[in-house]
Amino acid sequence: MVDLFEKLRMEAGPLAKYSHLPDDYFFFPKLEGEIGPHMTFNGKPVLNWSLNNYLGLANHPDVRKTDADAAAQYGMAYPMGARMMSGNSVNHLRLEKELAAFVQKEDVMLLNFGYQGVVSIIDALVDRKDVIVYDAESHACIIDGVRLHMGKRFVYAHNDMESLEKQLQRATKLANETGGGILVITEGVFGMSGNQGNLTGVVELKKQYNFRLFVDDAHGFGCMGPTGAGTGEAQGVQDQIDLYFSTFAKSMASIGAFVAGDRKILKYLRYSVRSQIYAKSMPMPLVMGVLKRLELLRTQPALREKLWTIVRAIQNGLRERGFSLGTTTSMVTPVLFKGGVGEAANMAMDLRENYGIFCSVVIYPVVPKDVIMFRIIPTAAHTLEDVNRTLEAFSALKIKLDSGFYRQEELVSVTKAL
Repeated sequence: MVDLFEKLRMEAGPLAKYSHLPDDYFFFPKLEGEIGPHMTFNGKPVLNWSLNNYLGLANHPDVRKTDADAAAQYGMAYPMGARMMSGNSVNHLRLEKELAAFVQKEDVMLLNFGYQGVVSIIDALVDRKDVIVYDAESHACIIDGVRLHMGKRFVYAHNDMESLEKQLQRATKLANETGGGILVITEGVFGMSGNQGNLTGVVELKKQYNFRLFVDDAHGFGCMGPTGAGTGEAQGVQDQIDLYFSTFAKSMASIGAFVAGDRKILKYLRYSVRSQIYAKSMPMPLVMGVLKRLELLRTQPALREKLWTIVRAIQNGLRERGFSLGTTTSMVTPVLFKGGVGEAANMAMDLRENYGIFCSVVIYPVVPKDVIMFRIIPTAAHTLEDVNRTLEAFSALKIKLDSGFYRQEELVSVTKAL
């Protein structure tokens, strides 16, 4: 037997092994100032490409006013208690009704948090007789929800419909033996690669196999599709998604989430999703704030148009300069380089300190060991001037990387300098 805490000290997880690095620089950085493209990092102004504020609503004047007015009117405590017991309100119901209409579903259930909501929804949907089939690149919230499943689960290669069909064949055989059902889980937009889930391909397999489809569209809601109703709308299969989920933490620039679908199934979830039954209701200022954000989504398509102007400008510009953006077909813009952790740290530091540009750097184990990813998140608040400045900086970084400049210093010397 070992002491639990001693084991934790000795066996760092995939990301915890980097915990010796300064908390305020590479991990847990502090961005300060008004939320937007231009903020302060480490005491210096930076051009920021690292916020999921797709439509620029975080500092929209109408949103700021609604948030402030609602906080003044209701405070942060109201309504007090879990929604099932004493935390319901006409505004919670109104938000659910308006969201349902927007995403073209019969009903919606509000959730306090996205991550927690996905885990708890999966737990409520399936029992030990049922089988889950999910995409290999699913978000951590889906993986954690699947891990809690007491029955069988099969993973299919990312966006590979042949692989999915093979797993559906296995799942069908098993479900026939157990008397259970099948739940397929994928995403609308994958947050790291930026590619869209092959929803049309998944839906096509419904003609041959009996399963229900749960789609996490955290990055797609508000941005994808003719009206912003999401990736299902963009691909013309919104009506074939049995449960449509999204968070308010991306295009809405807020907190909370929702799940949409058939009215009877949503009623079941209201009485079964434990993270909502046993948690305090969403505070009224957040509800009123999301209502205002949803109104802007519906009535100001120019916000979405501006977002896509910036997306096209930076993605086309990077590709024209010879950069690899992987397989992205969305707003998410991964810029891929070849190199190790030391080079990644030096590149990130150079980009921030000498070029005044902040974007997230992604390393192993999120990407393969020899890959460095800088993930750029365009927003409607960025300008074409911001884009051009960033293109010039990345071109300079590429020249330095190719020349071996970033291999000149070991990672330890970088950390000592901070």
